[in-house]
Amino acid sequence: MTDTTQSTTESPQTHDFQAEVSKILHLMVHSVYSEREVFLRELISNASDACDKLRYLSLTTPGLIEGEPQFQIQITVDKKNKTLRIADNGCGMNEAELIEHLGTIARSGTDQFAAQISGDAAKDTQLIGQFGVGFYSVFMVADRVDVVSAKPGPGDGEKAFIWSSEGGGSYSVAPAGDETALLLEGRGTVVTLHMRGDAEDFLDEYRLRSIIKSYSDHIAIPITIIDANADKKEGEDSETPPEPVNAVSALWTRPKSEITPEQYKEFYHHVGHVFDDPAITIHYTAEGRHEYTVLLFIPSTPPMDLFDPKRQTRVKLYVKRVFITDDAELLPGYLRFVRGLIDSQDMPLNISREMLQNNTIVASIRQAVAKRILSELKKSSEKDVPSYETFWEAFGPVLKEGIYEDFERRDDLINLARFRTTKSEGWRSLKEYVGTMVENQTAIYVLHGEDAKKIGSNPHLEGFRARGIEVLLLSDPVDAFWVQALGEYDGKPLTSVTQGAADLDAIPVSEKPSDEKPEETPLGDEALGSLTALMKEALGDDVEDVRASTRLTDSPVCLVANEGAPDLYMERILQAQGGAAPKSIHVLEINPSHALIKELAAKAEAGGASPDLENTARILLDQARLLEGSALPDPAAYAARVTEALLKSLTG
Repeated sequence: MTDTTQSTTESPQTHDFQAEVSKILHLMVHSVYSEREVFLRELISNASDACDKLRYLSLTTPGLIEGEPQFQIQITVDKKNKTLRIADNGCGMNEAELIEHLGTIARSGTDQFAAQISGDAAKDTQLIGQFGVGFYSVFMVADRVDVVSAKPGPGDGEKAFIWSSEGGGSYSVAPAGDETALLLEGRGTVVTLHMRGDAEDFLDEYRLRSIIKSYSDHIAIPITIIDANADKKEGEDSETPPEPVNAVSALWTRPKSEITPEQYKEFYHHVGHVFDDPAITIHYTAEGRHEYTVLLFIPSTPPMDLFDPKRQTRVKLYVKRVFITDDAELLPGYLRFVRGLIDSQDMPLNISREMLQNNTIVASIRQAVAKRILSELKKSSEKDVPSYETFWEAFGPVLKEGIYEDFERRDDLINLARFRTTKSEGWRSLKEYVGTMVENQTAIYVLHGEDAKKIGSNPHLEGFRARGIEVLLLSDPVDAFWVQALGEYDGKPLTSVTQGAADLDAIPVSEKPSDEKPEETPLGDEALGSLTALMKEALGDDVEDVRASTRLTDSPVCLVANEGAPDLYMERILQAQGGAAPKSIHVLEINPSHALIKELAAKAEAGGASPDLENTARILLDQARLLEGSALPDPAAYAARVTEALLKSLTG
């Protein structure tokens, strides 16, 4: 059999790899993959995807390939030339696609393919190549890789190209010459690995069979192995293909009792293009009004695109075991971390992307499958609390989006939610929170911020802690939105501790330990009223009001939003998104028991309004702004006031 060397009539064009490839190729090869044998899984997976894509294209474009397509993946071992060849008769790539998809890291052919499916036959035939990041694993075992590829159909089918690289900083692309003969049926892709000396064990047929059975037995396309150096036996028919190494049946069509955890795991790696292990596997067949099979996986680690603004789901749609698309929106956006497939028995094979968007079967499947996933998560939260908390740590911020946008399943989602609080270092549910509310507590209190650990020391919490009131510490941006959308839980309103007057008088302060200093005596009503009036006059329009606080025990001041105004954190979120909310004027609350406030009251009683009182009031206002995370309107003025106050304290 002809070796894949560059015997083209035209000179190859040399290209530099994209900067990301050159920088991280070495790191990825030696760090991402713990076992070198995974390269074969990646190439077989890519070949399978290419065949799936061409199968779909042959349905929508009947003339694309001749006759009944018999897809195959063929592995050829050539010990004499120390090469390993993986060939498929799938969609293939043209010259531009070879450059785009093999010269650029982190490109997903599957993603690009899904984006092309539109119902426009002319556009849909313009498929991209099948390679993603996993392709580069070949350089763990090969010191040179040649890729010959050709697309089927008029225009593309007449010309094949060869891509070559030694895994350094560049690669070459040229029209294929004699290498075109390597293509199966004149189309698809052939990857030839020139094996390194320390990787020649991968030229052993028994080793290859073992790897295929372990990693790729679920592939529904026959995978065969050919020995290029074997002598043809007398009477042997060269047209008779060897027996497939794999089971050649779609994994999801097999009974669950016949599928091992290892087979599920390897299929998850294949369908999700990921490397972690699945945390939860969901496999069932729905019968009744609509018949479909579901095989879904909940990852154990967050995928890289979890917070992609497109919020695209990654569940593939099959119809009667034929791949259709992975952009059918079979799940709501807040379940976009789920990987897997759904195989419908009811939909037509030639359904277009536009038809999918308004298809009643898709809508029914979407509703039922989302319900099943949430049911499985509920079981996990009840039966295996540590594992569920690990899941929540990774995917909670995304799942909470559903509380905000999915009214129908809001109750299920809020009961799945877990929170950090002021009472526990672990995770707490709202049901647990309500079950331990203190006497006379009528609301569920929340505090928003960027970091749960940092917001745990916020001055707004002091009065709540002193009364034993638990507060939810919410540190995800989506929290500000779902809290407003939910409004209440179990009849208890969700109330921000930074918003409105904190009516805590009905809940007594918990008894303090004997070794703590006795509680400070607060200012009298007259002195307090005089001080708040003078501070309000000094601060003018910079504050809505100055009033005594029941939420402070240790800090002198804090800022709160007016009742009905946006929570302080929500206000910052809206402003960061483009000024959707005008900046509000806040209320400054002072602690009547704090030594600084009492000293300030004494100065006010003796001297009334004065420049010193105004400077101190403005320093306290700016400190309150800093504590709640706002930028100072005039940092230079704040620094000057602090400097002046320090100078006076040092000079007497």
